[in-house]
Amino acid sequence: MGIGPSTKETTLHHFRDPLLNVITKDKDVDLLGVIIVGTPQDNKDKHFVGERAAQWVESMQVDGVIISADGWGNSDVDFANTIEEIGQKNIPVVGLSFIGKQGKFVVTNKYMDTIVDFNKSKKGIETEVVGENNIDKIDAKKSLALLKLKMMRK
Repeated sequence: MGIGPSTKETTLHHFRDPLLNVITKDKDVDLLGVIIVGTPQDNKDKHFVGERAAQWVESMQVDGVIISADGWGNSDVDFANTIEEIGQKNIPVVGLSFIGKQGKFVVTNKYMDTIVDFNKSKKGIETEVVGENNIDKIDAKKSLALLKLKMMRK
């Protein structure tokens, strides 16, 4: 079985995260850090973690943020809320998520205008094929390019 939004990414995948590999090798950007935010059950807590993440990146005076979601459905609320909170602080933000035909967002907002879909199956569904359900180097490069464009336009 491959890794994907239903199975969650493995620790090994996080250690070898293609997004970090691409960003750390890019000479135009400085990686200030990685924030890992959970997906609480309660809506009040979901909004709280999004607000805290946005306050955190604002206090770091970042020029831009890439948010990657590990999961779908209920996790979309956290993903969308965090993007909105960061966007409201006038910080360019790009998202990465498994969407395809199977993982359409359950909520959206105006700040979700640059989302890279990392579904790679032709049917647009989660598969058991390794590499079709998670971020790869091309997805990472797309998200970084989109973030650079948003930062230039700011």
